[in-house]
Order: sequence, then structure tokens, then C-alpha cells
Amino acid sequence: MFDKFTSYLQFEKRYSEHTVLAYGQDLNAFVEFAEVKKISEFADLSSAFIRSWIVYLIEGGMKNKSVNRKLASLRTFYKWMRKEGLIDHSPMTKVQGPKNEKHLPVFAKESELLPSKIEELFSDDYSGKRDALMLELFYQTGIRLSELIGLTLKDIQGNQIKVLGKRNKERIIPISDDLVQQIQEYLELRKEISSKCENLLLLDSGNKLYPTFAYRKINYYLGKVTSLDKKSPHILRHTFATHMLNRGTGLETLKDLLGHANLSATQVYTHNSFAQLNSIYSQAHPRGHKTS
Repeated sequence: MFDKFTSYLQFEKRYSEHTVLAYGQDLNAFVEFAEVKKISEFADLSSAFIRSWIVYLIEGGMKNKSVNRKLASLRTFYKWMRKEGLIDHSPMTKVQGPKNEKHLPVFAKESELLPSKIEELFSDDYSGKRDALMLELFYQTGIRLSELIGLTLKDIQGNQIKVLGKRNKERIIPISDDLVQQIQEYLELRKEISSKCENLLLLDSGNKLYPTFAYRKINYYLGKVTSLDKKSPHILRHTFATHMLNRGTGLETLKDLLGHANLSATQVYTHNSFAQLNSIYSQAHPRGHKTS
């Protein structure tokens, strides 16, 4: 039913494979609820019916953020149908999603990620060098999991890396001399693994990394140095952003480094930064100290 729409997402919107898959899952969930069998039947669905789907999802325990993602998929689908002349109007114009819950990003402390603590976690063989580089790339550049997996040998360009972000938007991220040296040491061992695959980080078999592997590795190593409940590649992205802000990086610069489309997505980290500043003030200023 959705083959043409999927092609539209892939080739016109240039969405990632992961995003296209998520859209398909969201639409299939709606089709199951609405019991529609043809695209033409979408035209008969009202905004009230779609709001009933929202209620159904929330009562089923789905978080507001997930509900809004499904609505975004459905909204894009209706826009595509109008573009193709399959429907005259979209009921989504009268549908508003629930407000997203606001959660501050979780991040690791600088003291938990000191080089002296991190280095002792890894062996000197290929697997150890790869895992160490994987963790450092996440922490030192703030890249997403999909971006790390997509890095190629050609993306390493001296003291910077080229990253292909969401919607195939490229950005350049500077890297430190130490990270450059770490990459070179890894590449020496990589030569024994594969000379064919263009991806930077490879499995021991020489094949491209996959998301579950990278997630599992980062979860394991972060568990060695932090007591955070969440231990994932995205936590290292949050950590990168928070530590950069705490050390004086401007929001516009951070926005570009993270590959955010707008500043509002970056501003969430200012709450963590303010909490850090407040803590420093309370301890350092003569009248800022709080006693219990």
C-alpha cells in the first residue's frame, strides 16, 4: 500500500533508512487501528477519528513524544496524498498532538570520563582499539549513532571529520591531535581486518558495524565508569553538549557541531549548564553558600 510513499521518502525527501522504517511502522499501526485497506479510504477519515487514535495510544501507555512521532508520520503521509492528488483535504490540519514531557538530558560527569579512567578499560588489540575509538568519537564530537556507523575512511580529513547527518546534511567537526593519533593507531590494526570496506569502524569480521553492536559496547563501558541508569551512545552526545556549554561554548557553535536544524533543539542543554553554574556559585561565592 505504501510503496510509492516509501519511494517519496527515500528519493525526494532523502530520509534515512531508519526514518523510513519508522514511518512505515507508524503508518501500519494506524492502518491496523483504522482498518483501512486502500489508500483511497484515508480520505473518509475525520480529524475526530484521528483524535480517537491519540486517546487510544495514550490510554495504552504510550508516551506523548512517541504519539507525536506517529502523528508526524501520518501528517507527512496526508501531505503526500494531497501532493499526488489522491485526496482534496487533510484531516490532520485540525489535529494537535499532546504536549511533550520535558526531561533534562542525562549526562556523565567530566570526572567519570577522565583519560586515566577510560584508557584502562580497553585492550591493545584491534577490538580494544576500535571500542576505545568508538567511545572517544561519541564523546569528543557528539555525533549520533547512525552518523558514527556511516563514517568512512574518506571522512577523516586531518584534524576534522566530515559527518553525514539527518536528511543527508553534511557538517565538519574539528577533532583534537590526541584523537587524530588514536585514529591513526586504530587504522594500523584495521589493515589486518579489511582492505575492501570503506567504513571507518568495522567488526572483527571486517564487516560494517551495526547499531545494536555499538549500543551494547557503549552501554558496557559506560557501566564501568558511571552509575547513570541510562548508558547509551546518545548519553555521550548529551555529555558532549553539556561539557562544551559548561566550558563556554556558544549556543550557535554548539548547534552547528551537533547538526541541529534549529536553535530550540540546542537550548535544552542550557538547563544543565545553568545547574552547573548554580552549583559553582553556591560553593564559591561568600553569600552563595547554602547551609542545610
